[in-house]
Amino acid sequence: MNRKIPFGRPILGEAEKTAVRKVLEGDILVHGPIAKQFEAAFATYTGSKFAISTSSCTASLHLAYFDLGIKPGDEVIVPAMTHVATVHAVELCGGRPIFVDAEGATGNIDIGQIESKITSRTKALSLVHFLGMPVNMEAIMKVARKHSLFVVEDCALAIGARYKGQHVGTFGDVGCYSFYPVKHMTTAEGGMTLTQSQDIYDRTTRKKAFGVDRTMGEREVPGFYDVKLLGFNYRMNEIEAALGIEQLKSMPQFLTSRQDNFRQLESGLRDISEIELLESTSGDYLSSYYCLSFVLKKQFATQRLPLVRYLNSHGVGTSVYYPQPVPAFTYYQEKYREDVKQYPQASRIAYQSVALPVGPHLGLEDMNYIVATLKAAIVETRGQS
Repeated sequence: MNRKIPFGRPILGEAEKTAVRKVLEGDILVHGPIAKQFEAAFATYTGSKFAISTSSCTASLHLAYFDLGIKPGDEVIVPAMTHVATVHAVELCGGRPIFVDAEGATGNIDIGQIESKITSRTKALSLVHFLGMPVNMEAIMKVARKHSLFVVEDCALAIGARYKGQHVGTFGDVGCYSFYPVKHMTTAEGGMTLTQSQDIYDRTTRKKAFGVDRTMGEREVPGFYDVKLLGFNYRMNEIEAALGIEQLKSMPQFLTSRQDNFRQLESGLRDISEIELLESTSGDYLSSYYCLSFVLKKQFATQRLPLVRYLNSHGVGTSVYYPQPVPAFTYYQEKYREDVKQYPQASRIAYQSVALPVGPHLGLEDMNYIVATLKAAIVETRGQS
């Protein structure tokens, strides 16, 4: 009998349900103390000076460039291999994304190519810790300081990831996190911005809430306030924050489970000659183990779709990170007419990879089943090719 192995699933227990009920039984659903408590807890967990809760990781990214003042004519270095939200945030401010290819071994931005893309118009450098694998932040910050660039860390899949013992998202000017349901932890929807700058914290806290100068609790007379900044409605509500507080308490066990599952799966896949595994934890790099992504070798690359169909039909949930390099998506292709051949490693990962689940909703026996099913899928698919 086939197992049912979903790629991702939120893990919500009685603690989360109790916390949400407590909010619903109260009088405050937004502008309340729970979001502040979640921010403080997340800052402590990551070792950051400041944390700002938002409605999504995309909101956090957009706020970062909006606060920086990115405008038409400004350029931002971005990875070609990432979720489109990483780049949309630049576009929404009118900036021009300048794409850089991926490292073939990790999927992270190729740091060696960044300086060749920097011009007098470059204002910021965006990077993504791909699938939770940390970027070499020492090298990134060296480039950024040399060229006076603002640094945005997209940590959507990297809660728990560390470089040289320091949590990712705390190196650059801002770090942006996602709490989407299948991420490492969830608030249903929601995001978080980290910063070590008091000024960025003060401005972003205001700009995520219309630019209003006083929160509800700071107003001496209800309804009286001024608007000193242009801003959005990018706040996190109290229900989401209540979920976040409880989920954060489970992060150590969530991460341990992910690591155990990842290592079991990795061990079982290493002898499959048709695939290459992306690099994970080693030395200074501690992954958050979001998933295990493998790349089909060139001679087997055309068999991805039948391989995925076999896995899915046998109960193994899969995904792809990501379906195309961002400059190949229709919007960006029609606007910028980029030659996607400039990004061979991003293309290789996009068009030849398959992502397998390692989340804490699964156990070691599930990993063994995935290994056996993938091996059977390759034999079946090889016979059809």
